[in-house]
Amino acid sequence: MESRDKYSENEADGKIIISVVIPVYNGEKHLHQAIESALLQRKSIKNIEILIVDDASTDRTQEIAQEYVNSIPDVRYFRNKVNRGAAESRNYGVRNAAGEWIAFLDADDWWEPDKLKKQLKKLEETNAILCTTARELVSESGESLKCVIPVKERITYKMMAYQNWINCSSVLLPRRIMLEFPMMHDEVHEDYITWMKIMKKYGDACAVNEPLLKYRLTGKGKSGNKWKSAFMTWKTYRYLGFSRLKAVNCFLHYVLCGVRKYRKCRENGRS
Repeated sequence: MESRDKYSENEADGKIIISVVIPVYNGEKHLHQAIESALLQRKSIKNIEILIVDDASTDRTQEIAQEYVNSIPDVRYFRNKVNRGAAESRNYGVRNAAGEWIAFLDADDWWEPDKLKKQLKKLEETNAILCTTARELVSESGESLKCVIPVKERITYKMMAYQNWINCSSVLLPRRIMLEFPMMHDEVHEDYITWMKIMKKYGDACAVNEPLLKYRLTGKGKSGNKWKSAFMTWKTYRYLGFSRLKAVNCFLHYVLCGVRKYRKCRENGRS
């Protein structure tokens, strides 16, 4: 793990420390807020670049992104000629990134200030390979749903088999690791598969148990339909090579954890 002195040296040399990859498809409604939250991280870590990867949007996404590119240094824009999906869009951003670290941020979501600084500190303290955070659920309009999904500060491979503790928009990890384990199989939970592969080889992940990610529930995407998401989780277990018995055991835990999690959120929302 790099020391904080090295981060200071990189900043002094003007080297990009973190590359924020924002995949987006028809994200004109929320892209602005995502980009602004990434730019706010520069108050505590100066040398951050933002890579917007447009997955062949048909709305005003390109126009909005270009406004930032034209006015703010180190904001870069890429556009897929055809729709290739979130996984390949993230991979494209990683391949073109200049930073030592990669942070993913979906265009629907946004971060709290100092999110990346707190994660770098946690990575230094734990020597973990990947860092995630807790998240707060918000409505499509951005209003808090009074539901925070916490995380354990140490996440093991075994824990991940029963529940995906790592939300993609919260992740910070070395670029070299993402180059080694690019996201694949967009038809299932490609990020879940990637985290599992990384942790199987490199060990535990760490987390900042603060809701530094605001996770927007839009009803779109893979997680918007719970039945579809559950089926994809089952397919993910099978893709990872779990036996049918192990997959059934993990899937039952996944369902129970999901029921408890969202029941608690509903109760909080009524309080």
